[in-house]
Amino acid sequence: MTAPIEDVSIGGDGIRLGQFLKFAGVLDSGGDVKEAIIDGFVTVNGEVDRRRGRQLQIGDVVRFEDRAVRVQA
Repeated sequence: MTAPIEDVSIGGDGIRLGQFLKFAGVLDSGGDVKEAIIDGFVTVNGEVDRRRGRQLQIGDVVRFEDRAVRVQA
């Protein structure tokens, strides 16, 4: 069973992956974000992405463990 996708409004057009994980409350610290991304535990639209600076767009779905969050304007 997959977790329901939570919509998180960023109030703009784009945000970086590392920033979004903290902003959405998926992870608490920058160190945790860095480790989770580098270790390949974070997916964007179903694919592992190891770039903290990846620019997310409206509609992108980010998953970590049992959380799934979608970028909204």
